[in-house]
Amino acid sequence: MELPFVSATLVGSIAAICTTGAFVPQVVRVWKLKRADEISLATFLVFAVGTFVWLLYGIQIDSAPVIIANAVTFGLAMSIVALKLIYDRSSALTTGPPAPDP
Repeated sequence: MELPFVSATLVGSIAAICTTGAFVPQVVRVWKLKRADEISLATFLVFAVGTFVWLLYGIQIDSAPVIIANAVTFGLAMSIVALKLIYDRSSALTTGPPAPDP
């Protein structure tokens, strides 16, 4: 279905800005707090893989909004993964191993 008053590229671009931009506050929060214990590593790894596959898809169909949005989102997701690994490792070195669950 095409909207007669707006192009598909514009719609895709607006969607890309919204969904990609949604990750910026998370990256900033993790960076400022210098901790990411509430972040699920598995979730962000799976999300990053999915985003990378969407990037490949965008390249295949030659869609600038899909390519740009997923390239940026992949970078943001991998930033969160990297910060989580860094901060979790740093936390483990300073506090020792986590206590076992009761």
